[in-house]
Amino acid sequence: MQKLFKFFLNLIPRTLLIRLSFIAQPFVAFFLRGEKYTDPIDGKSFRKFLPYGYEKVRENVLSPSTLSLERHRLFWLYLKNETSFFSEKHRVLHFAPEQAFYKRFKRMKNLDYTTTDLNSPLADVKADICALPFKDNDYDFIFCNHVLEHIPDDTTAMQELYRVLAPGGMAILQVPYEASRDITFEDDSITDSKERAKIFGQYDHVRVYGMDYFDKLRSIGFNVEAINYSEILPEGNVDKYLLAKGELLPICKK
Repeated sequence: MQKLFKFFLNLIPRTLLIRLSFIAQPFVAFFLRGEKYTDPIDGKSFRKFLPYGYEKVRENVLSPSTLSLERHRLFWLYLKNETSFFSEKHRVLHFAPEQAFYKRFKRMKNLDYTTTDLNSPLADVKADICALPFKDNDYDFIFCNHVLEHIPDDTTAMQELYRVLAPGGMAILQVPYEASRDITFEDDSITDSKERAKIFGQYDHVRVYGMDYFDKLRSIGFNVEAINYSEILPEGNVDKYLLAKGELLPICKK
């Protein structure tokens, strides 16, 4: 049965398969069961993961169960292994909450958990990241992952994130970046969605970050560690959990 399913799976165009995976997720997850790869978020294992991508489709990256990508799984492992997020009481602000985390975090009794976004239906508070309606020094954890590359005035957004983070708190602010690029590139004159996709990597991105991203966060006031967490994990975990080897986690403290 699995061989027959795999045959038909290979006949489906990759972009269509990505869309179908969200609709038929339980069915797809059932037929991809195996032991080769594990999603650390829910502990389920599969013989392969799904493809994912916009302009360029990447194979074997999307978890069939949680629909997490490499960055989500790395984020989860860091939170679980290196912080008190799951064990102590915390006030948490989560921007554009990811499907892989939303229900899990919402159910956690130790968290005072608030979600925010301008458009997301999962947002408790509809808000502009550049003008947040929250008090100063109010949150122990802030998650704002793959958001800043969409924001024209990312400086003001970073300042707002710093303002609402409590002293001693932690913000995890992942963005897509190019390790080979020293300086972030942005050009406000590029407004066409196809051009943005070609130059910035996605139709609604307004810049492509370089390695100066971490220094920009420091200039706002954050104490920033760019942690290569995949290098710290036990040998074999990068392959087992299908992580992006060498990806840097921006751990920002106040």
